[in-house]
Amino acid sequence: MRKSTGQATLALAAEAGRTKLPDPVPGDCPMAIRGLTVSYGEKPAVFSVDARFAPGAMTAIIGPNGAGKSTLLKAALGVIPRVSGEVRVFGQPVEQARDRIAYVPQRASVDWDFPATVMDVVLMGLYRQVGLLRRLTGAHRAAARACLDRVGMADFAARQIGQLSGGQQQRVFLARALAQEADLYLLDEPFAGVDAATERAIIDVIKTLREEGKSVIAVHHDLTTVRRYFDHVFLINVRKVAEGPVDEAFTEAALNAAYGGSLAAPYLSQLELAG
Repeated sequence: MRKSTGQATLALAAEAGRTKLPDPVPGDCPMAIRGLTVSYGEKPAVFSVDARFAPGAMTAIIGPNGAGKSTLLKAALGVIPRVSGEVRVFGQPVEQARDRIAYVPQRASVDWDFPATVMDVVLMGLYRQVGLLRRLTGAHRAAARACLDRVGMADFAARQIGQLSGGQQQRVFLARALAQEADLYLLDEPFAGVDAATERAIIDVIKTLREEGKSVIAVHHDLTTVRRYFDHVFLINVRKVAEGPVDEAFTEAALNAAYGGSLAAPYLSQLELAG
């Protein structure tokens, strides 16, 4: 039976994705991706993407709506299945390096009616270290409270998570990620739907993580803050468009390629683009 165009495209992507990452992937590379393809039905959401993210840097994944930004992040983690592709974290297959990764999902994907307090949510970040069946101690609670203090939420420790505002909920999930003491932080739209104070609090925390030598990769939608917030960018529109330091890759040509030339010239002029 003759394959449809979509099936043929996915078959090609799967074949390309069998090519392994060159060995060795440097041990300081927080995440390296080779030939990653994800499909919803016959239509690729992400097609044969290669990427290498910089160590000790803050990287923004940017692109238009439906470009595959969040899909790329979730597929790299194994949260959703891949048609093809290989992912390594600090030189190891991602499955062997999960204890070095902290993930903050999109706020819209979380069940906020779950009966848990703010402290309960942050303590969840310690389960990987403590184990599900071991009892949490006062020291663990003190560590969780310190993480809440870093995001300005210590006074809300006993509050039910569903009673918080959107910005407060996002801070709590960042505190849970901090409790994991990871080396790589993956944030999916961390600034979406939050107030200005929360955005400042989040960016301050992740800049501190960078100063500590951690790596941060964030799906980001506000192009006007890319240069102020991030060191590197990865532009995607189903396929990779460009990647590299902001001063080199955040260009008008790359943005026009990613957004299909749909960004108006006056808007582009506000972005302080690289030459």
